[in-house]
This record gives sequence, structure tokens and C-alpha cells, in this order.
Amino acid sequence: MRFFNYLIWGLLLVLSLANHKNVYGQSQTNERARWFVDARFGMFIHWGLYSGAEGIWKGEKLRDDNAYAEWIYYRNRIGKEEYLKLLDRFDWDSIDPEKWVILAKKAGMKYVAITAKHHDGFALWDSKVTSYDITDHTRPKRDIIKELATACKKHGLKLGLYYSHWVDWEHPYGWDHAKEIHPITPEQYDQYWQEKVIPQIRELLTNYGPISIMWFDMWLHHSNTIVTEKQLLQLKNLIRELQPDCLINSRLGLSVEEDSDVDFRTLGDNQIGSKKLDYPWQSPATVAHSWGYNALDTKWKSTTTLLHSLINNVSLNGNFMLNIGPRANGDVPFEISQRLLEMGEWLKVNGVSIYGCQAFDLRKDQHDWGKITYKALGNGRYVLYLHIFNWPLNKKLYLTGISTKPVKVYVLNDKLKEALPFQFNGVFTEISLPVMQPDPYVSVIAVEFDEKPGIKDGLVAKTVEGGYALTRKNMLADDGHRSIGRAERGGTIPAHIQVEGKYQMKWEVYIDKPGKMSIDASYSFQGDQPGGDLQVKAAASTLNFNVTPTGQTVGEPNQGWHIDNFASKRLGEINFPEKGIYTIKLLINAKNDEPIKFQWLWLEM
Repeated sequence: MRFFNYLIWGLLLVLSLANHKNVYGQSQTNERARWFVDARFGMFIHWGLYSGAEGIWKGEKLRDDNAYAEWIYYRNRIGKEEYLKLLDRFDWDSIDPEKWVILAKKAGMKYVAITAKHHDGFALWDSKVTSYDITDHTRPKRDIIKELATACKKHGLKLGLYYSHWVDWEHPYGWDHAKEIHPITPEQYDQYWQEKVIPQIRELLTNYGPISIMWFDMWLHHSNTIVTEKQLLQLKNLIRELQPDCLINSRLGLSVEEDSDVDFRTLGDNQIGSKKLDYPWQSPATVAHSWGYNALDTKWKSTTTLLHSLINNVSLNGNFMLNIGPRANGDVPFEISQRLLEMGEWLKVNGVSIYGCQAFDLRKDQHDWGKITYKALGNGRYVLYLHIFNWPLNKKLYLTGISTKPVKVYVLNDKLKEALPFQFNGVFTEISLPVMQPDPYVSVIAVEFDEKPGIKDGLVAKTVEGGYALTRKNMLADDGHRSIGRAERGGTIPAHIQVEGKYQMKWEVYIDKPGKMSIDASYSFQGDQPGGDLQVKAAASTLNFNVTPTGQTVGEPNQGWHIDNFASKRLGEINFPEKGIYTIKLLINAKNDEPIKFQWLWLEM
């Protein structure tokens, strides 16, 4: 029966998406998550009893170099009654959750998710299930979830609730990692589940108005935990019963791939997206390192870094949920609030390139200058937003692979939207940029079209330097045997391919100016004598190069850090008689049982 229900749901989903595909590019987005894929940016709040410890217990720092302050109860083996005494450090006259919501709104965030119950098992609401909650230990009584829900409604932000379902250090039968030594039975764990998890979720979804996200935090698949699939389905079905529009993340313990009723995938902590996904996904991230406030944490990310992460995720169809860890008086650390406010100022001007945007069809790392987001404007116009992370010194921006001519190009933060000069050559657009970089963080160039822009896939893009880097990652095709050599020794040994015998690689490039181009190759060859050869074919010309030994080099002194040397060698020149698309072929011919380790070709006029 469940399979039949999923089949019917899947057919309805396909029909629904067919009606929305021109507006929403993420083809595996259900109706509940429409707002989520438009919002793109939200606030995470880690705040609880642990905020009073600030990462230090009785003069001792958190017993884990990972330094997640919210783990101090477990890591430092604190007794429950002593842990509760941390509430004495809280300044209840100063704590106002509305301030957090206002900060989120100023930062350009569209939703807020707070740790209603973290792994310590302490509830931030008036729970009738247990006395281990904030209302039973504050005078006057406080209900932080109620206060936050009221503030979100007032300021127009959606509310999400983090609930630790798998781990609970307070309940005698909740899971904590020490139970690997002192086991509990499945029946005992189910007692915790039925006594605490299910009734508390019922409270949260009944007493606090619309909840947009239930954010769970089981970072392992349920098959590797004490939690059963039956228990997870019970929890999921309860959410669907009480609040059908509430989103559920994959850290419930069920992946998006195995259960289509899970609304979005949550990546690992501070894991930024690396590939385009057609279903909704999200990166949870911190401004420093710890989630809860840690007085010893100094690993602050810059505003530019955080904007890069947000833009990167949107360019791959993802969301970015950025955490604040308020102190025990409710204050948000200056380094966090400053960066959020700066991001908000950037989004006031450039938010149109984030909200409601999606991935475009080109390869994710097509261009070395930054990232692209895409939007259908709804008036017959389409726009690409070019987010420039590396402002070109020559004031030229090279856009490779777009086969539709733009109707207008302009700087997004230019109120007058004055047109920038550009040249379009079939699959290559050269944009003339202003002398001054428009934005100190990330400048955005808008490229508008009167139809959805087509692409010529597989082209190697022209770099900011004006050359072409031909690598394993951007090749069009290959033939023959090779093995992959990963980057090692801190990257001093670069990623490469190792060839024993014959192996051919093929790329396509658009040459925008006719003339001679020099061809360089980076490789390592550890033979004592020359052995093997490289052959490059392009534009009806052939270059032959005898491979010579490159020897070794030293990564770090006095450590025996002797590694194979990857040397850049000039192979020669090839004349490209006219502008256009050319196929570049490289034949690697290794001989005498000594492999050739190839890294890249470089073409430059």
C-alpha cells in the first residue's frame, strides 16, 4: 500500500512540476518547498543552557578540539543539576528573541530556525511532557519558542524549529554516545521516543502557529543508529498530520533519494555545495566555527567569504542557513552581527540575483572569475547574473558557452542601468567592465535576453588571464587507460592522471582572435632518460614533444619531503587562422614502463 501511495504521489508531483517548470528550475521540488527554493537564505540560532558556559566549564575548555560549545554537557561530563545552574548566568531582562528576528530581516534572511531542543534535551518552550524546560526554571516564566514565533509573525519571516530526536543526554533512555559502553535495549529507546519525542513534537506543532521547517539533526543514516525506520515514519507522519505544509530535512534519518516525502537535503556542517542538484538542499554554516557561543572561538569568516558561499549555493540550486550563537544575555557577538548586516546591505542591492534564482545550464566551474545565477523574469525576458569574485585587471569579462546574443548588459547596482559595451561572437561574449569595481565584496553584472539563453556545452572557458587551461575536469572526451592521481602532501603533489601506454584527451575551445598560440604542458616524468612523447593536434597542425625527466623537488625543508616534480614545458606554437571553435587533441604516449603523470595544457596568445 505504501508503494502504491508513493507511486500516486510521484505522478501527481510530475504533473505539478510540469505546470511550474518555466518558473522553477528545480525539477524535483514539491509544492511545499516552493517558498524554500525562492528564499535561499535563512538564519540558524543555537541558543540554550550551553550558552551560559561559553565553551568553558570550571576553568577547563571544552574537551574536544572540534570546540562545538553546545556539546559541553556531554564532553565535560557535567551533572544534570550542575548543568541547570548555568541558568543563573542568564540575563533575562536583556534577552529578547525579537532582536534576533530583526537582525535576520536586516541581513536579508527569509526564515529563522532555532534549537528548540538540542542534544542536551532541554526544551526552550513550556513543555508539559517534562519539567526539563525553560518555563519551569525561569522567574518570570519564559517561553522562547512562543516569543520567537510572535516576532517572526510580526516581521514576516518563516519559523523553523530544530529538534534533536536521535540524541538526548537528559532522558535515561535517550541516545548518547556513551551508550556504546552501557547499552540500552530497543524497547528502552522506544520508551524515550514515545514518552518524549512524539509528545514534544505534537506540542511544538500544535501550540505555536505555522511551523515552516522541522529541522532534525541525525547525521547518520538510521540503519547505523538505534532509531528504526518505523519510528522515523511515525514522526514524519505526525508532522504531516498536524502541519502538512511543514518542511522536513534529510537529517530526519531518511534521505531524499529513499523517501520522496522528505523535502530537502541537509549537507554536512559547514559543507558548501559542490554540484548542482535538482531537488532542494541546504548548507548549515557558521560565521566562526562553533554553533553555540564559544568565548575561545576566533575562526571568523569574512563577509566576502560568506557571500561567496551563499552565491555558490544558489548557483547550484541550494540554500544557505547561517548560524548565530547568542550569549547568555541574548547579545549576538559583534563579529557575527557585523557580517550579517553587511550581507544585508549587499542583498538590498543585489538580492534580485539571489532570491528566486537558480542554477544555469553551464558547467558549475565553467569560469574562473565567479559564479552564475539565472532567473526567468516573467515578461518574456531572462537574465543571467554574473557574480564576479575576481575582478579582472584588464576590465574585460569573458563569458564562454552562451549561444544567444544578449539584449542588454549592465552593472546590477547601477541605478540607471546604463548599458555596458559587449561583443558577441556566437558562443563567446566579451564584456567591457567599468574602471572601478562597483562593489567591494562581490560585483554583479546582469546579462538580459529576450529568450532563454542557449548554450554550447563542453567548451573550455577563456580565463581571466586570457588563456585556456585544459584539464581532466573540463575535457570533452578521452580514450585509453589512465589512473587518477589525487592531490597529496597538502597539495604539493597536484591532482593528475597517470598514463602507462597510450591515452588521448580531447577538448573544445572557442578562439576569439586569430593568431599563434603557445602551448605549454605540466607533467612529471621520473625516468632517467627521455621516454615517451606528447602530441598536440589542433587547427590542422601537429606538435610533437619528447618527454624529458623532470626529477624531484622538496615540499618542505628538513622533513624528507621529496616529491615528484611537475614542470611546465613549452611544447611549441600552433596557428589558429580564424576565430571559431577548435578541437584540441592530446595524445600521451608513455614508453619503457615509466608512466607519464599529466596535469594540464595551457594555451595563450
